[in-house]
Amino acid sequence: MRSNSRLSRARVCECGPVNQDWEDRVAAAWACFDTYAEAEAADFRAVVDALVAELPAGSPLGPFEQACAWDSTGHSDKAVPLYREALELGLNGYKGRRAKIQLSSSLRNVGQAEEGVALLTPELDAPSDELDDAVRATLALCLSSLGRDREGLSLVLGALAAHLPRYQRSMANYARALVDAP
Repeated sequence: MRSNSRLSRARVCECGPVNQDWEDRVAAAWACFDTYAEAEAADFRAVVDALVAELPAGSPLGPFEQACAWDSTGHSDKAVPLYREALELGLNGYKGRRAKIQLSSSLRNVGQAEEGVALLTPELDAPSDELDDAVRATLALCLSSLGRDREGLSLVLGALAAHLPRYQRSMANYARALVDAP
C-alpha cells in the first residue's frame, strides 16, 4: 500500500496534526528574526501572521506564534492575551510550557508579576525537561519584581548549581539556606 506523501510528512504533536513543512517554515522565520531591524518589526510579525493564516481555525499554535512575535518585538501587552488564548485552546506539552514561561515574563513586564508567579510555581513540580532553568529564571525575575529577591536568588542558585563543575552541593545548600527560616 502506497502512503500519501503529504500524510507521511505530517506528524502529531501535543496540539494535533501539524505539517512538518509548516513547522520548518516557522523555524526558518525565527532563524531570520535577528536580521530584522527594529523598524522592521511589523514586517516580521506579518511573516508570522501569514504562516498562522495557514493553520486550521482553533489551532493553539496560531496565537502562540503570534504572541511570540509580539513579545519578541517589544510588545508584551499584545502578547499576553495571545498566550492566554493559546493555553485556553489547549496548547500543552513542550510548547505549552514555553507559553507559560513567556506569558509569565510578559505578565511581569506589564506589572502583573504576581500572576506570573502563580502560573510558574506549579511548573517547578512538572516533569523535568530542558526548560527547567528557564522556568526558574523567569520565576526568579517575577519574585524579584515583587520584592522577594531572596526566593528568586535561591531559585537561580539552585538551577546554576547543577551546571557547575565543582561546588554543586555547596551552592545547592546555600540556595536552600536563602529561603529556610533562620
